[in-house]
Amino acid sequence: MTIAYLLPVIGSSRWRSHGQGASERRRSGASLFVRASAVEQKPTHGDFSLYNTMTGKKEVFDSTVHEDGVVRFYSCGPTVYDSAHVGNFRAFLTYDVLKRWLRYIGFTVNHVMNLTDVDDKIIKRVLREGSTLEEITKKYSKLFFDDLSLLNVIPADKYPKATEHIDDIVDLIEGLKTRGAAYERSGSTYFKVDSFSDYGKLVKLEKRESGARRTEANDTDEYDKSDARDFALWKAYKDEDGEVKWNSALGVGRPGWHIECSCMAMKYLGPQIDIHGGGIDLVFPHHENEIAQSEAYSGKEFARFWVHNGFVNIGGEKMSKSLGNFRTLGDVVKNPDDARAFRYLVVSSQYRSTLSFTEDVLKAARNTIKRLDALRKRLADVQGEERTLDMESSSEIESIVETAKSSFLAAMNDDLNTPRAVAALFEMMSKVGKLLKAQKLDSAQAKMVDDCILDFDRVLGVFYEVPTVGNVSHEDGTDGTDHVIPDALQELLLQRTEARSSKNFPLADQIRDQIAAEGYQIKDSPAGAVLVKI
Repeated sequence: MTIAYLLPVIGSSRWRSHGQGASERRRSGASLFVRASAVEQKPTHGDFSLYNTMTGKKEVFDSTVHEDGVVRFYSCGPTVYDSAHVGNFRAFLTYDVLKRWLRYIGFTVNHVMNLTDVDDKIIKRVLREGSTLEEITKKYSKLFFDDLSLLNVIPADKYPKATEHIDDIVDLIEGLKTRGAAYERSGSTYFKVDSFSDYGKLVKLEKRESGARRTEANDTDEYDKSDARDFALWKAYKDEDGEVKWNSALGVGRPGWHIECSCMAMKYLGPQIDIHGGGIDLVFPHHENEIAQSEAYSGKEFARFWVHNGFVNIGGEKMSKSLGNFRTLGDVVKNPDDARAFRYLVVSSQYRSTLSFTEDVLKAARNTIKRLDALRKRLADVQGEERTLDMESSSEIESIVETAKSSFLAAMNDDLNTPRAVAALFEMMSKVGKLLKAQKLDSAQAKMVDDCILDFDRVLGVFYEVPTVGNVSHEDGTDGTDHVIPDALQELLLQRTEARSSKNFPLADQIRDQIAAEGYQIKDSPAGAVLVKI
């Protein structure tokens, strides 16, 4: 189905009607894997609540503002001047889970993610390497898409590039000038913050220590602005820009960063979108500026929900390229188990909380994936045996599966509470493991459990055939220290978690000591308590 969007017309047919069909990844896989594109839409009951940064609370997301019922979803993409680090991929995985969940509960989603392929960082790299803008951005765009494929991320419906929308950006800026929201100074064009009375509503500037100190970050370029808070929409050409420039009605120069997202979001999704996502570091100034320029142009609320994921920390500090403490996906993922483990680690954490990345938590996630695979293999073996048991056992397994489904649904409907959702999966696994050990599971019941796991995986996305791209090897590649933690110890860990939840601390301590006697220690991780070999 093709959907047309009607936008305000400012002097160009480019801003009239646009449509985009849904894209899907086609990937073959073994019987134990499910394709990312195989996400059938099935209406489910229950209210989905999502935390909205704009209001500072969870709100029910049960409809869209659009008559066709399609959810318009925009998320900020990468600046393609270098390999993205694992902190960046937390955002891309968070919004993959959000999109999967929206589809799971019956929504159709039109997702657009931009590629920033012109900005100061890219220009500096172009000059440093003596390359061209196209060569640099093409190289790192390919690496980005390879990494998305490694992590089983469902592709967006559209990945617009800033350099392919220069004329659209110019039209949008001209429209802002016409509305009195922008002005020209020394060849550059700036957004006039004073013209937008709601400026600061996302970050709640009026509740902070205000003043220029907070707003200085708006635009660090040394241009001649009327107000320190104003930010560049179009930057006049400077010698250090080299060959990166465009001749336009605004003069010779290039677009500012913030206007690129407003332009591409409104061009492909319309003046009002349902969800806008990005990392928490983008709230100010980027998303605040997007709101100002988009709403000043259209006169409508730009986005209903603003969703932001938390940082990834390493060594107690936010992971960032400016601090030099970052790890790229290529540094972390050396084999298929690593790719699936990293995805599991991120998607099983609470997306708004800080995620502490260490080798221990990645190893624990790798062991969890192996345990999941082992259970599914055992279920597949039982299905192949064509074993039949009595009705009483059927009733028991049906109750276990239905309880897991109900808990999973309630958890995901509560602001994508994946830690609780994963706990529902593992509670089911624990009970099923006991039945398997006692040979009290027949073929039909084994299939029922495996179907439930795959149903959950429509959201979690951890069962898939990892493609061979980049430096990922399909050989074992381990150092011999990785191993699957025994089921008996995993069961003890679950019992300890239950004991602590019921405040039976003496029992919890007893179980901890029993686990320690087996050569393991318990460590807290974003996905809950995990076992680490001493």
